[in-house]
Amino acid sequence: MSRAEESGARPAAEPAASAAQSEPAPHPIVRAEGLVKTHHGEGAPVKAVRGVDLSVARGEFVAVTGPSGAGKSTLLHLLGGLQKPDAGSIWFDGTCLDSYGESDWAVLRRRRIGIVFQFFNLVSNLTVADNVELPALLAGHGPRQARAAREELLAELGLTGKERSMPGELSGGEQQRVALARALVNNPALLLADEPAGSLDSKGTREVLRLLSRFHRRGQTIVLVTHDARMASAADRVISFFDGRIVDDATLDADDGRRPRRATGVADVLELKD
Repeated sequence: MSRAEESGARPAAEPAASAAQSEPAPHPIVRAEGLVKTHHGEGAPVKAVRGVDLSVARGEFVAVTGPSGAGKSTLLHLLGGLQKPDAGSIWFDGTCLDSYGESDWAVLRRRRIGIVFQFFNLVSNLTVADNVELPALLAGHGPRQARAAREELLAELGLTGKERSMPGELSGGEQQRVALARALVNNPALLLADEPAGSLDSKGTREVLRLLSRFHRRGQTIVLVTHDARMASAADRVISFFDGRIVDDATLDADDGRRPRRATGVADVLELKD
C-alpha cells in the first residue's frame, strides 16, 4: 500500500490535455515577414515596401489604407505573387513560398487566390460568361462544373441575363461585379482586392462594399487595398500604410459602432467616420 493510501489522501489526478494541445491553432492564411520591394524606373529608385511583417487569419477582412504612393498596391501584389520581393518571405496556409517561381504562383492563384483590380482587367473579346468560366477551366474544373459555378455567382451578383454581353457593353459597376465573380469562381481561400471601387461612382462603391461584406460574412478571407474610409470601415481590421511601412494596425469593434481598437502603432493616419 502506498503512503498516500495509508494516510487516506486521494491520489493527485493527472492533468487533462488542454484543447490547445489536442487542436493546434490553425496557420494564418497568409503571413509575410520582412518584405522589401524597390521599384527601379527612369528616375531614382522608389522604396515601395520597407520591411513589412503581416499576418492575416483565416476568415479575416483586412483593409490596407493610406495615401496614394504609400506602397499599398505593391504590398498586395507581393502577397498575390504578381511581383517578387527583393527580400523577405511569404507563407500561404503554412507553406513558405520562397522557392516559388512564376508558374508555381500562377497555379496557386488559379486554385486558391482570387484577385480583383481597380480597372476590372476583364478580357475584352470574351463574353461575361467566358470571363467568369475561364479561371475555373484553367484550374481543372469540367465545363459543366464551371458553368454551374458561373450561373450561381452571376445570379447572386444580379447579372442574370448578361451572360452573352461583352465587357464593353456593361456599366463600370457591372464590370466590377463580373470581375468579382471571376475572382470567386474557384472558391478561393484568399481574396485580394486592389482599389475595387476606385474607378466607380458612389452607387458602384456601395454595391462593391455590400458584396464584399456579404461574402465575408460567409467566411471569405479578404485583404482590401483602399483609400476610401467607407470601404475600410467594413473590415474587421484596418492597417494604415505610409511610406512603405505599416504605421498603425487597428481592430474594429463591431458591437460599438465600428470604433477602432488599436492593436499596434501610434500614428492616426486614418480616421473612420460614420
